[in-house]
Amino acid sequence: MTATTSPDVNADTSVLRALRRIRGPQSQRNREFWLLLFAVIISGSALTLVQLGALHTVDPVILAIGGGLAVLVFALHIVLRFVASDADPFVLPIATLLTGVGIAEIYRLDIAEHFTGWAAFSTKQLVWTAISVAGVITLVILLRNYRVLYRYTYLSGLAGIVLLLLPFVPGLRIANANADVWVSIGGVFAFQPGELAKIFLAIFFAGYLVRTRESLSSVGKRFLGITWPRMRELGPVIVVWLISLGIIVAEHDLGTGVLIFGMFIVMLYVATGKTSWVLIGVVGVAAGVAIVSQFLTYVQGRFDAWINAFDPHLINAPGGSYQLVQGIFGLAHGGLLGTGLGQGRPQVTPLAESDFIITSLGEEIGLIGLFALLCLYLVFVSRGLRIGVAGQDDFGKLLAVGVSFTLGLQVFIMVGGVTRVIPLTGLTTPFLAAGGSSLVANWLIVGLLLRISDGVRRQPRVVIG
Repeated sequence: MTATTSPDVNADTSVLRALRRIRGPQSQRNREFWLLLFAVIISGSALTLVQLGALHTVDPVILAIGGGLAVLVFALHIVLRFVASDADPFVLPIATLLTGVGIAEIYRLDIAEHFTGWAAFSTKQLVWTAISVAGVITLVILLRNYRVLYRYTYLSGLAGIVLLLLPFVPGLRIANANADVWVSIGGVFAFQPGELAKIFLAIFFAGYLVRTRESLSSVGKRFLGITWPRMRELGPVIVVWLISLGIIVAEHDLGTGVLIFGMFIVMLYVATGKTSWVLIGVVGVAAGVAIVSQFLTYVQGRFDAWINAFDPHLINAPGGSYQLVQGIFGLAHGGLLGTGLGQGRPQVTPLAESDFIITSLGEEIGLIGLFALLCLYLVFVSRGLRIGVAGQDDFGKLLAVGVSFTLGLQVFIMVGGVTRVIPLTGLTTPFLAAGGSSLVANWLIVGLLLRISDGVRRQPRVVIG
């Protein structure tokens, strides 16, 4: 005789399960809450110290605006409790802290330059931060399963290419002496499409490599203890290399070209496990830079400013090394402990709020404070890589590793450029630097990592006994 369960019993069971889920401790989210509270306190303290150091008073209006952003961030935290309770607890607090410190330093530069209202970079950064966090909330709610993105592999690739080509559309390009990477819509809304293109291209690379990794992993010739791919397998690498070279030549954007090629090579290495792809990528970057440096004067100028930065003739020359030298002097002025927030002179360096935000912060919070920020980036990237490695589906693994490595490479390129480790490239430091396009793109990466980490932790584990 078969027992039947009444609908009332099923309803009671569903209610009990829901109550257990609500009452049950969410250790990941609780940890995120306390880390987020710490990040908000540090960010608010940085704004207060900037006001005390530069104005010798406290403006409650700015703190109220910062408090409004804190409310928005905690709203994202609450959303995660309901729709992504297993998401990584470190990604959101780190992004919040870096963004808050960046806003504080940008506000300090506005005070020095007497910028107020909408003319102030900090005002725009606050607005873009609100838009970015709202975008992440929307992404987390709508993208319930990140694997859906796999269906749009080639559409994402097309979107990435279109975004890279937007600066060439008549009427959209904004004239710039350094790089043709900005577009304007209606003469009001300006953004840098290359920042969003890197996300779409990461989705495309992940989907493409999942589909083709068997052929790319095929056995080739072994030389010097390394298995090298066959010539016919070099096609995708050559295509991406030519696209990156085209970005450098056509848009005068050395940073984005290197960034996209580096992202593809790393994702290719993760997909195939062949070290030879990394070596081929390094050779490709070196060959590309060597080629463009022979024909493009702006690349030659970057190398001259890097090698002969302190040459008096180069410092005073138009487009010379004045900016780089001022930034280095600012770091030297800050020393180990810094001058204190609001008490340095970072405004003497051109573009101190964007390209040289690292030297601005280095002057006022010192080498120790700068190392603390770099450690935050290190933890952020390591969490992203950990999310990718822990995943069992190849698409999520490649996507998480790709966007995490790209952010880490961007930090290395920027910090290395302003400290003369490598030539300057013109990229922005993620989360810290002023710029709406970069901020939105990097916060969308935060949203992707949150979604992927939640999906990875919910996946059933294979048990081998």
